[in-house]
Parts: sequence; structure tokens; C-alpha cells
Amino acid sequence: MGLKIHRPKRGSMAYYPRKRAESLVAKFRVWPDPRPGKPMLLGFVAYKAGMAHAVFIDDRPTSPFYSKEVIKPVTILDSPPIKVIAFKAYTYDPWKNLKLSLGEVWMPDVPKDIARKIPTLPEKFNKEEMMKKILDNVDVITEIRALVATQPRLSGIGKKTPELLEIPIGGVDDINQLIKYADSILGKDINVTDVFNEGQYVDVAAITKGKGLQGVVKRFNVKILPKWHKHRKGYRRIGAIGPQNPALAFTTPRPGQMGLHKRTEYNKRILKIGLNGAEVTPSSGFPHYGIVKGPYMALEGSVPGIVKRLVTLRFPVRPRPPTYPTGKVQIVWLSTQPLQGA
Repeated sequence: MGLKIHRPKRGSMAYYPRKRAESLVAKFRVWPDPRPGKPMLLGFVAYKAGMAHAVFIDDRPTSPFYSKEVIKPVTILDSPPIKVIAFKAYTYDPWKNLKLSLGEVWMPDVPKDIARKIPTLPEKFNKEEMMKKILDNVDVITEIRALVATQPRLSGIGKKTPELLEIPIGGVDDINQLIKYADSILGKDINVTDVFNEGQYVDVAAITKGKGLQGVVKRFNVKILPKWHKHRKGYRRIGAIGPQNPALAFTTPRPGQMGLHKRTEYNKRILKIGLNGAEVTPSSGFPHYGIVKGPYMALEGSVPGIVKRLVTLRFPVRPRPPTYPTGKVQIVWLSTQPLQGA
């Protein structure tokens, strides 16, 4: 009887198909609502500036390092204010499986930079007419979403074209309150401090670094064949792709695109939120990014994507147990040493 070999499956089935992301703006399908009792945006966006390391007091009671200093890597996100340029009302169709737009309200004077993204927009909008259409359908509205635009001119990214995405407005169940709040923030800037607090956990989504076309060894960690045996057909390949009848299995490792995928990471803790980026910017600036000019966030651990990539944040869909602390973190030291050559 032959020896049966057991090994883990090469590559996770959770990430098929491994193709390029449709957009460099990562979007969530689910937006958890913490229901704080007041209307608020349920997410935020920021640019990845770089990484550093910090020394802070471990405040987890179940940790063996409780009340002691720990040193961990942190990711610095450049978080300039986002501008609410419109809000949209949605309802469900009769089959309860699709959201339908009932109308949208735009700010009267749209910033000129929006024309870099949507060149066909009119110069002015009739806000009263749009508002009346939404108020006439309040009974069937199930969700209000804000259309926000980033302001890269306020960051160190060195670009002018903003990114656009929809972020739901939540916090309460009353649709009238949500519409009133959306009208109050229309055309205004929203800061990260209006959405998140220091010490709480967030989910982050971004588009990973693209690596182009790669073979099965790098893409799926396939074992390299012995060079002295059947090397005529190559050794950085799989032995067989499987039977052709009834069909080839889609799980068979094949060469193809690697990277530039949308990835979500859960429960990243916000260690610090500040308004002066000079507090965390190295003396030589972040490599390939530059200087963080204004508001910023320091997240524990790493974040998907390369430097300058847009990162989308939301409230956690898998909340930590109540034993995990969510208060302000006591940071002893955050590195601002030059990172060139690191």
C-alpha cells in the first residue's frame, strides 16, 4: 500500500478569482453601524504614508505584558478632511435583493477639482428641486449615503484628482434625522475625529501591491521539481494540470496575475489621532511619500497596499470581545527617525 501524502492546499480558496481590482478605491459591501444615538458617517478614507514603530503601554488585561511597555510596528495614514459633495437616498426593490436610488442632492457649487473626475457635471445644481424629490419619498427610503470626495491637495501625495466613494450615514433609525444631518454636512469638510476615536478598532480595506504575471512557484508556493529528473520540461511548474474531462479544476495552480487585489483586514486598533503631521513625520520625510501636512492616524500593525494608496476604514464587522480595551492608548514613544536605507 502506497504512502499517502498529506499537505495543505496551495493557496486559499477565499481569494478566487485572483484578478486585478476594478478600481484603486477599495469599497465595502457591509457597513456596521455602532448606533451611538446621533447621526454620523460610518467610515472614512485616508492615504497610506508609511510605517514606523512605537512604544506604548499594553492595556489588555489578559495579556502577559499587561501594564508593561511593548514595541510594535505602526502604520501612519495621512487623513486630510473629506468633503461631502452630495447625498443619495436608497430603497429596496420588491424582491428585497437590490438597492435602488430614489434621488440625490448635490451641493450648489461643486469644487473645480471634481471636474477632473467627472468632467460632465453642470456648474450649478438646483438643491431645492432635488430635496423635494427625496422628501416626497421618505416613507420608502431605507438608507442615506453621502457621496464624499478626498482632498489630495491637502495631503503629501502630490496629486490633484480626488477619489469619490459613497459612505452610509447611520447612528439612528429615524430617516428624517439622517436626511437632516446629510443636509447639514452637505458641502462641508468631515474630519477623522468626527468619525473615529483613539483606542477603538476599525476594519481597513485597500488594493494590494501589484506584482504582474507570476508563475506557480511564486503565486501558489508550488514545490520546485528536482533539476536532475525530467528537467527537460522545466522544474518551476506543476507536474500535471489534471484531467480534461469533465473539466480542469479551477483550483489547479496556474500562472497569472499576482497582486493588485482588494484585501480587507479586521480589527486594527487606532493608537493615535493627531492634527499636526509633523509629530509623526521623519526628519527626512516618509520614503516615496514626503511630509504629512495635516491630520493623521497611527494604526497598530500593517495595512494592505503600497505607499500613497487610498485606505478605506469602517467600524468593525467582527467586534472584539468586551474584555478588549477601547480607551485611549498611552504611547511612550513614536519613532520619527530617518527611514532612508531602512
